[in-house]
Amino acid sequence: MTTTESITTKAQTSLRSEPSPLSPRSTPNLDAPALVAELRTTFASGTTKSIAWRKAQLKALRRMLVEREDDILNALASDLGKPNIEAFVTEIAFVLTEIAVALKNLDRWVRPEKVRIPATQLPGKGRIYRDPLGVVLVIGPWNYPVQLLLAPIVGAIAAGNCVVLKPSEVSPTVSATLSAIIPQYLDNSALRVVEGAIPETTALLAQRWDHIFYTGHGSTGRIVMAAAAKNLTPVTLELGGKSPTYVDASANLTVAAKRIAWGKFLNAGQTCVAPDYVLVHRSVEAELLKKLQEAVTQMYGVNTQETPDFARIVDSRHFVRVSALLDGEGAGTPFFGGERDASDCFISP
Repeated sequence: MTTTESITTKAQTSLRSEPSPLSPRSTPNLDAPALVAELRTTFASGTTKSIAWRKAQLKALRRMLVEREDDILNALASDLGKPNIEAFVTEIAFVLTEIAVALKNLDRWVRPEKVRIPATQLPGKGRIYRDPLGVVLVIGPWNYPVQLLLAPIVGAIAAGNCVVLKPSEVSPTVSATLSAIIPQYLDNSALRVVEGAIPETTALLAQRWDHIFYTGHGSTGRIVMAAAAKNLTPVTLELGGKSPTYVDASANLTVAAKRIAWGKFLNAGQTCVAPDYVLVHRSVEAELLKKLQEAVTQMYGVNTQETPDFARIVDSRHFVRVSALLDGEGAGTPFFGGERDASDCFISP
């Protein structure tokens, strides 16, 4: 039995007998200042500035995704009930594409760029040199816990940075799996994984970073930005929002319905850019509702809970939250769907 086999659930479909049994994991005896200091020592050595090192790490990351695909898919099935094909396309393949693009373009990206200079500076010459920032922190979300944790480090590695990864504690099996396999493939002197919840994240945010990449809820994003502001650290925040869909009277309703249903119910609706509401011309409203029901039935069958192609709500807390939205005052009556099973964290389309 491998290390990851001991911590992942060998689920082969999106159907899980129960929500992920693992509680939030932590990094024992985390010494955040010492961790950052070690990575700064590595960065100062110039190791990560080597183009050969960057390419080697990107290839190692690619090898990890290929060789440990089953472990990663099983972890995603355990935490989110993700179907294998959906998980591969939206999580693993996405990162593999990022790696391919980086490897193809890295030599060009790092090449000094000639630029024009003002006449007052002639006969001088102008060039732009792109240097790595240093030590960066990537805090990942739970809804796409592989894609949105690993895709940002592709750019960070390609740019020659040292990285600390903080997986989401809400997807504990994925967190445990990545924490176990990443050190087996990537340079531990330059890339580290820190598991945990609020205490560990707070300890990390108290340090000085050269860049912070955070994906998640806006309220936490404000905390991240406030912490970064103390050191004037630049941040990249990928936050949630509202994504309307507009359907006018001239739309092909069959196509529109399929696109809306796919975008909304991928990952059981747990996608930050999923359609939140539909603005539809009154003349086609009734027909669109009919087409949406047909599209959902075509994609997932009559009994959605039995299909292996539909994911689950990530945990009981979020199940209760979404259920409250369905039951809240002014929520209205669903046109179709909305069946729930708390024991399976299942809410039908």
